[in-house]
Amino acid sequence: MSLTDAGARRLTQPDPAALAAVEAAVPGITRARASDRLGMAHDASHYLLTPQAVLVPENAEQVAALLRTGLPLTFRSGGTSLSGQGVSEHLLVDTRRHFRDIEVLDDGARVRVQPGAVLRQVNARLAAHGRRLGPDPASEAACTIGGVVANNSSGMTCGTHANTYRTLESMVLVLPGGTVLDTGAPDADARLRALEPALAEGLERLRDRVRGNPESVRRLKAQFALKNTMGYGLNSFLDHDSPAQILARLVVGSEGTLAFVARAVLRTVPAHRLAATGLVVFPTLRAAMAAVPEIVAAGPAAVELLDAESLRVARTDPGADDVLRALEVRDHAALLVEWQESAPEVLAAREREAAEVFAHLDLAAPARLSGDAAGRAALWRIRKGLYAAVAGARPSGTTALLEDVAVPVPALADLCDDLAGLFARHRYERSVIFGHAKDGNLHFMLNERFGDDPERYADFTEEMVDAVLGRGGTLKAEHGTGRVMAPFVRRQYGDELYEVMREVKRLCDPGGTLNPGVVLTDDPRAHLRDLKPVVTVEPEVDRCVECGYCEPVCPSRDLTTTPRQRIVLRREIAAARAAGDDALARRLEREYDYDAVDTCAVDGMCATACPVLINTGDLTKRLRAERHGRAARAGWTSAARHWGAVTRAMDLAMDAAAAAPAGLAERASRAARAAGGPDSVPQWSRDLPRGGVPRRAAPAERADAVYVPSCLNTMFAPADGGPGVMAAVLRLVARAGLRLRVPEGVQSLCCGTPWSSKGFTEGYEVMRERVRESLLTATEGGRLPVISDAASCTEGFERLVAAVGGGHAADAAAGGEGPVVTKDGEQAAVAGAEGGERAAAAAPAVRVVDAVTFVAEHVLPRLPQPPEGRKRASLALHPTCSSTRLGLDAAVAKIAAAVADEVVVPEGWQCCAFAGDRGLLHPELTASATHAEAASVAGGGFDAHASVNRTCEIGLTRATGKTYHHLLELLDQVTR
Repeated sequence: MSLTDAGARRLTQPDPAALAAVEAAVPGITRARASDRLGMAHDASHYLLTPQAVLVPENAEQVAALLRTGLPLTFRSGGTSLSGQGVSEHLLVDTRRHFRDIEVLDDGARVRVQPGAVLRQVNARLAAHGRRLGPDPASEAACTIGGVVANNSSGMTCGTHANTYRTLESMVLVLPGGTVLDTGAPDADARLRALEPALAEGLERLRDRVRGNPESVRRLKAQFALKNTMGYGLNSFLDHDSPAQILARLVVGSEGTLAFVARAVLRTVPAHRLAATGLVVFPTLRAAMAAVPEIVAAGPAAVELLDAESLRVARTDPGADDVLRALEVRDHAALLVEWQESAPEVLAAREREAAEVFAHLDLAAPARLSGDAAGRAALWRIRKGLYAAVAGARPSGTTALLEDVAVPVPALADLCDDLAGLFARHRYERSVIFGHAKDGNLHFMLNERFGDDPERYADFTEEMVDAVLGRGGTLKAEHGTGRVMAPFVRRQYGDELYEVMREVKRLCDPGGTLNPGVVLTDDPRAHLRDLKPVVTVEPEVDRCVECGYCEPVCPSRDLTTTPRQRIVLRREIAAARAAGDDALARRLEREYDYDAVDTCAVDGMCATACPVLINTGDLTKRLRAERHGRAARAGWTSAARHWGAVTRAMDLAMDAAAAAPAGLAERASRAARAAGGPDSVPQWSRDLPRGGVPRRAAPAERADAVYVPSCLNTMFAPADGGPGVMAAVLRLVARAGLRLRVPEGVQSLCCGTPWSSKGFTEGYEVMRERVRESLLTATEGGRLPVISDAASCTEGFERLVAAVGGGHAADAAAGGEGPVVTKDGEQAAVAGAEGGERAAAAAPAVRVVDAVTFVAEHVLPRLPQPPEGRKRASLALHPTCSSTRLGLDAAVAKIAAAVADEVVVPEGWQCCAFAGDRGLLHPELTASATHAEAASVAGGGFDAHASVNRTCEIGLTRATGKTYHHLLELLDQVTR
């Protein structure tokens, strides 16, 4: 374990016999380095146990072989569970890496999925059919189907009618003895009786026992009328007759303690295309609760509660609207309400009915519903990120504890009062209450500083259990029993039903090897053991709550580490140092260099998913800066001073390498990497382009914009058969009758990304000053916008001009999530064409617009329609991480639609991780990041392939074998 009861940290050696048994059963799947074990020891819960090893099986057959060893196993996928069911001191089985298949069935009416598929990705596949999964938890961006099934997930809108239990059709199970059972097969019961006779007979016996006890029937019906994930789903014995179907439903919500779910078939629900959403603010929490029945009667899909502390946090969210920002929060509470329909007239009727309800309520602010997609998305982002946002604002060094209960709706207001009294009595400050009010389901969060004495938390828990059960509730509505509520299962259900649960466990898992200590326990203090301490390490990441929302978007997740793992390993290094275990700290640091620093793409996509906006790339940049020697810093500073010469030398070197005899350049590259190190010297290969063309100044009177071509144009030649984006931009703009000015000394200008991404701060400062002076002159003091033709450079220029006081300093300080520059760019272009000094005076000093946005807004409308047959039939489009963060999706889609009749963003799309030169230094990173997308492209038969960044084009060309061009090159071709 990482933390003993005494509080001293130490890493024990894994059991050699266990590792040998695993290797004999399934060779090559064991990961037992210190970093592997400690990186996966952390999940979103407040428990911390270090596994003996992490196992990475590839298929159900390998899982069956592991189960036959009889070793204790815990299955882990997304790591977003909050109750301790995803951590283990035994063997941890990673089921996310290789179990990701998604197969849409019956035009979306059903879907067959594996446990590692992320819920959001499944819904993205279903969206084309107008369908989605029933469960809609707040963690949908990161949680996986394995956890959705294991926890019987529900969420914001599904209540109990469309949760996992109700929408499950069948599953393929691997039982602890290695038996594989498809519960959807016609012979499922016969197969179960033949292969597992004791299990089949025992389930039928328990079915009859439960049904024959009127008190058990009454109790189960009352409990499962609520959202309820406490203990095992014994309602299965009431709802189903055959042993195979009973078993399938018992596995739902069993948290990996009864069987492994290798595949599940789920029925889907309509994804209503129209919705009206609003935040209804009340003067007090009790007033909000009192209004719930009347609002629910109006038929909303969701009614979400936010208490006063939640509102205080929500006000600071960048997406908060004017009403929320202006609210002076005292004792207020709010209900986030949403109506969903597929027909406009039906939704309009719902809105009218809602308005009548709102008119009779005692509100603290006017209630309004909106169908605006951006506004609705902002409200839901606030709600879905509330736990992590509140937890991220907690005092440093404290642990965020999120509890989850449900009571009948009429008891909700009284339970809120009970909880408020408990918070005060036990001195929990800034505690938060939120949740699914329509379902009587509350979440509440405590900030606790665990030391050697957890008695305050223990006392609070005892009183909370009494309060919830005393009002006819359940101690776990959505998050699963886990470790946190396992000691209280008997108290909630009584002796008879608890013994039925014990018998279910004995029948399914007679050896007790699946997820020991979870759901059922004989230890009354199990919930107080293995509590996770929080170590303060770095300001960039200290607010991380280890929720895991960042992991699905990280391009290195299948190669080395994820953002969460980068952070927790820093915490483990600090803890090892604090405990005096310098040997462990040094070992972790050695492994960290490659796993976390070298292979971080610094793409910033983690910040787009993180509820508290942590960009782990900021930490990586600083760590890279700290390991640079004086010579390296001086060399990169000199490069900034002579950038024109440096890029021209790179251009010539690429030409020379391409012209060299086969094998010569490759051998020279390998030798240089061996001498200088793989993180310093790029790896050259034959699939790289030749050198590009120099950038040259182009003065222009009465220019409409200033164009700064990316230095990538000089380093890399255009893709085969294309003119290159620099030539394409100039031609497109000229055909539209607009004028561009390319500044003097452009060959020495750069967005600064080569220095910022590597942590060379001195060189970055040199480039920043040069760019500032050049752009202020070229833009006539900021009157004209600056256009960049590579999305990463657009983002880099935005950060750079912000850093010199160009209007968006907050974004620069936040680590690179630049503002979305569309409207400003439009105003600037009009000002340039018409001489509108007033618009320019009101704008920031220097505005940066991506070329795709500029062309979409100002060039495309002036171009003639392409001749019949000129457009491409189909286009595989790779948006980049920078274009995503910059908010260029709409502009990219507009240009793509002008280029091709059918535009497809392939399944598996994510950041390609070429990341400037990262794909040259560590090509294995790009290979891993593009693997899924490349497979989709290979089977797509597309007529053309495009991106909006030259290095991404190179990375995707290498990964797919298809030639990628800049999107504007293709537009130039089809509109000529």
